[in-house]
Amino acid sequence: MSTEIAEERPLERPAREPLIRPQSYPFFDKLLFFVLVLCVPPFVGSHWDVFRDGDVSWHVAAGRWIMEHGRVPALDPFSFTMGGKPWVAFEWGSELIYASAFNLFSFAGLAAVVTAALMALFAAMFWYLRKHVGPVAILVALALAYVNLQPFILARPHLLAWPFLALWTVLLLKCREEGRVPSLWLALLMFVWSNIHGSYFAGFIVAAALSLDAVIEAKWNRKIIGRWFLFGVVILVTTLVNANGLAGFLHPINISNMETLPEIGEWKASSFHLTPLFFLMVLGAMGALLIRRPKFGIGEIGLLLLTLVMALMHLRHQSIFIIVATLVVAPKLAGTGRASAPALFASMKERRLWCSAAAIAALAIVGARAALPFPPDDNAQYPRVLIEHIPAELRSKPVLNEYSMGGPLILHEVKVFIDGRADMYGDDYVRDYLKIVDGDMPRFNRVVEKYGICWTMVRNVDGLAAALDKTPGWKRYFSDRIGVIHVREECLAGPKAQGRSAAI
Repeated sequence: MSTEIAEERPLERPAREPLIRPQSYPFFDKLLFFVLVLCVPPFVGSHWDVFRDGDVSWHVAAGRWIMEHGRVPALDPFSFTMGGKPWVAFEWGSELIYASAFNLFSFAGLAAVVTAALMALFAAMFWYLRKHVGPVAILVALALAYVNLQPFILARPHLLAWPFLALWTVLLLKCREEGRVPSLWLALLMFVWSNIHGSYFAGFIVAAALSLDAVIEAKWNRKIIGRWFLFGVVILVTTLVNANGLAGFLHPINISNMETLPEIGEWKASSFHLTPLFFLMVLGAMGALLIRRPKFGIGEIGLLLLTLVMALMHLRHQSIFIIVATLVVAPKLAGTGRASAPALFASMKERRLWCSAAAIAALAIVGARAALPFPPDDNAQYPRVLIEHIPAELRSKPVLNEYSMGGPLILHEVKVFIDGRADMYGDDYVRDYLKIVDGDMPRFNRVVEKYGICWTMVRNVDGLAAALDKTPGWKRYFSDRIGVIHVREECLAGPKAQGRSAAI
């Protein structure tokens, strides 16, 4: 009896079917564009959370002031404590946009601006990613971007800067990939950006990083170095051409040097407690990179590390890292996912048709968002009921207000003690305010004497509210679930006010 021993051969694994076949990419690309670029932004922009910051109101008021006076303010027009002090209104361009929308459509107009900005941001990201990765990777990348950007989606100037950051990064990435030096006309993008928001400094970081990779790929060709250097000089000059000159250019740096910044929510250091999804995303991306081990340029590595450090130092900079990392990392992880896919459009005629339809749809959606009423909520960032109950005879008299309530008061033409422009008030002033609102009565009495404070409007949870309830000469005039108005009795005309409380 004989036996034959079969030769051992490695088992051949059948080729794994892709989740989406490359020939189906054009359909899914169009579907994703419709959902992520056209449908999601109006839903996000229609949530009251986009107004959950008192600064929204004073930005609108600043835009109104600019339109009424035909110039950008150089001195503070909104507080009685700093009236006449130099103020750098470096976000004047976005303030004009928000004020125009508010004048036409009230809060619905602001929601429409948010919707349009998100559409522009995700259109730029989609445009770049679809040429490098498949539909599944696009869906994952943009969905993660939406989730991690959500805490920062507010009707404020930084939101209008996001499309500029995305488009700037996309165009420079394309120039580097194609071995081209960016056209000097591209500097106009930085010119507009620098008059929209102080985050234009991120544009210099992106340009420096990608230019480094470009000259390395060109083997340090002197001609290429010279062209990139000229481009850098031009964008530097264009950012200096702003309504505030050198002061406006340096303003982002001056703000970051304030000692009291950590006391302001958006300037706090990032932590897992505040934004757990951000840290989970970073850890997940690092794990994926360790597994796939894609190649990065030195400039790309520096760009990612620097923007990550910025994000860890200050909560508000997470958005910069998220946008940049999505554009730089997603194509690396996807590899050659787009290599065998057909073109999105079969012909130029079809391309023009689809692009025209998308533009018309976007305009219609933004217009509908502006036309549909969007009544304001009542919260600490917009205390509508409290403002309605301010005694008429006190509106022109000095008030000590809570920080986030300063913006809404400014919008309602009340001169404030403090508002979100902490850089103008300065570290010492902000420190004193924080102690006063916590219930430091000796400090409170000093500012009452110095400024002639006649009334206060603070949150119920602030220590000052409880202290004033026990202070002779002060009356609780009105209170609700948000805050409380106290009035100094000698400031009210006629009989002393009787305390009132809103039904809760």
